[in-house]
Amino acid sequence: MSQESVEVVREDENRRYVVRYAGEQAGFAAYQERGDETVFTHTEIDDKFGGKGLGKALAKFAIEDTIARNRVIRPLCPFIKAYLDKNAEYDAHVIGKGVTR
Repeated sequence: MSQESVEVVREDENRRYVVRYAGEQAGFAAYQERGDETVFTHTEIDDKFGGKGLGKALAKFAIEDTIARNRVIRPLCPFIKAYLDKNAEYDAHVIGKGVTR
């Protein structure tokens, strides 16, 4: 996977992060914002883009962008939760791990 061919952006108006591969939308991670929390609700990668690591790129960007905006992560989406479970460096920013409510 060529890094130049992958782009991830936050679309505030649609409440989602979008990953594009070679200019074509390949998937998204939907979220809602509640107070200081960003609640990830659903992530989807189109089957034709499977195996390219786009889900990981999308999750990493979305999580790091959320943290950079001083927000707390609530992972209801199984994909985002699984990514966070494998990457303990984000625990301090995740409800149920480093953040208690």
